[in-house]
Amino acid sequence: MAGQSRSEQRIGLLNGFAAYGMWGLVPLFWPLLKPAGAVEILAHRMVWSLAVVGVALLVMRRWAWLGELVRQPRKLGLVTVAATVITVNWGVYIWAVNAGHVVEASLGYFINPLVTIALGVLVLKERMRPAQWAAVGIALVAVLVLTVGYGRPPWISLCLAFSFGTYGLVKKKVNLGGIESLAAETAIQFLPALAYLLWLSARGDSTFAVQGAGHAALLASTGVVTAIPLVCFGAAAIRVPLSTLGLLQYLAPVFQFLLGILYFHEAMPPERWAGFALVWVALSLLTFDALRTARRSALDRAELHARRNAATAAAATAAEDSPVYERP
Repeated sequence: MAGQSRSEQRIGLLNGFAAYGMWGLVPLFWPLLKPAGAVEILAHRMVWSLAVVGVALLVMRRWAWLGELVRQPRKLGLVTVAATVITVNWGVYIWAVNAGHVVEASLGYFINPLVTIALGVLVLKERMRPAQWAAVGIALVAVLVLTVGYGRPPWISLCLAFSFGTYGLVKKKVNLGGIESLAAETAIQFLPALAYLLWLSARGDSTFAVQGAGHAALLASTGVVTAIPLVCFGAAAIRVPLSTLGLLQYLAPVFQFLLGILYFHEAMPPERWAGFALVWVALSLLTFDALRTARRSALDRAELHARRNAATAAAATAAEDSPVYERP
């Protein structure tokens, strides 16, 4: 059983590396879709993602959730909100990569954990620990430094971080599986996206049918590029601890950051390095605090379990020693 558990954890880790690795390397994919613009790419991503997850659900025969979702207007409304904010996230990210802002886009996913904590305080009225307050404070200073460095607020980073943070918050309330959630969201996106593509084609501005079969295949593959990392993430989420997933999530922005500098040759003047360094300090503090809190919680649970076992054993011993249990 222990061997099987280690095997499951190994599979989970491999899937986690695969998911975050693919998300980290996806900036290499979007430029391949030019001369299609960001909005056209986004619309194709919505349409083809629904096709891919629809086939997956047919194969797995997982449709029971759909009837339950339709009968819950509040939940359906939350899925609509999730579809809206992820549309913003996808669109801004595609545009940022193809416009030469890969490094700034990576910053959005570096600061996303800090934004998630801030949203928890503002929306869910959660309490922050001192280390979390310090991390958020350092992140705010980093944003100010980067504002000076860019000559403007890093709006791409902030838009990506807040849209994805809001998306995570809504998904937590919806409580649907990864594939089911993507299917529901892309079903809401499908008609507007399809209408836009048909309108684009009617105007003669669509690149899908005029740039050759290879270009059309790449646009169609946006559904696969969206779905496969999500499937790997789902496989990882059920096999490895949440703390491990929390550490793995930094792989994606690290890969994106390195691609931006080493492959796309984006400029990194000293003030931007300073801003990123502050963000990394905040994340290090946040990660250390999360690991320490998780370890303390695990020790507390183990101690409570030991006390309960001791109390149970003591009660059993006392019962055996009681005259009521003496044989005549």
